[in-house]
Amino acid sequence: MTPAIFGILGPELSDDERAFFRDADPAGYILFARNCQGSEQLRRLTDDLRAIHGRDRTFISIDQEGGRVVRMKPPEWDRYPAGEAFARLYQLAPISAIEAARVNARAMGLELAAHGITVDFHAPLDVRRPETDDVIGDRSLGDDPVQVAALGRAVLDGMAGAGVVGCLKHMPGHGRATADSHKEMPVVDASDEELETDIAPFRALSDAPIGMSAHIRFTAWDAENPATQSPWIIEEIIRKRIGFDGLLLTDDIDMQALEGTIPERSERALAAGCDIALNCWGKMEDMTGIVERNPTMSDATRRRWDRAMEGAGAGDPGGDRQDLLAKRDSLLALVERAA
Repeated sequence: MTPAIFGILGPELSDDERAFFRDADPAGYILFARNCQGSEQLRRLTDDLRAIHGRDRTFISIDQEGGRVVRMKPPEWDRYPAGEAFARLYQLAPISAIEAARVNARAMGLELAAHGITVDFHAPLDVRRPETDDVIGDRSLGDDPVQVAALGRAVLDGMAGAGVVGCLKHMPGHGRATADSHKEMPVVDASDEELETDIAPFRALSDAPIGMSAHIRFTAWDAENPATQSPWIIEEIIRKRIGFDGLLLTDDIDMQALEGTIPERSERALAAGCDIALNCWGKMEDMTGIVERNPTMSDATRRRWDRAMEGAGAGDPGGDRQDLLAKRDSLLALVERAA
């Protein structure tokens, strides 16, 4: 199995993509809005991906957080609020906010599972600060590490109950970044002591099966390399201090924060200790280059992949989604009634 997750160019697999994926056997696939045009079309696509290697538990992922970050969009699919809605409710009624986040995530997970999606790159555990770049912004679950961890756990539990595996991101924390890593390299000069706040939610949820690295340079830990390509940060901070032993993915290696060709970026990230390179855009030349440089995942990565996929499809598909959404809305309405 190739230690990479690949994107697809359109709403259907091309013959070239199907043949390439059959030979490359990637660790998984990621979907974007370009792949999600309608309910029946999307289910055909995920069925086709699953049929390539005949695995019941295929890593088919998406970024479906709510708010700005959605790939399955209304009106074809339901609308979900950004993390800030739950953060505001937490300030008023923490238990209600946790329940609202859980039922919202379960409703979202049921919708994803019904379309053959097994992994959602959600929830972001980035602790928000006054200087946090808008690339995170209202996606954050709050500015307090305990709150972020509590709401993050509710998100993971809600999705797991629907048979969808969540993901901790962006390790070891994107909250202090004042630049968008899609466009440039963010540099964080906070001290090791200050960064304890940022890693606290990840440590609290370190038993999660999947995590995603940040393309950020933390000068207190590694002045030369972003976390994604830093052996020291991955081993000493993510694996040891945070205690995360799950499947560690890179953030999208196409982002401009990283240097070099896409295959070179993937090789550096995997050599640093990431398990899987995430390559989103479905460009055949880049995907072929990644396979050539990284033909086989390690035994440790395969064990983590197996553990992560144990939760795929393992939830209870029962329950009325509209009842869940109505409960979420009634809880979120507490904020307006209190104003």
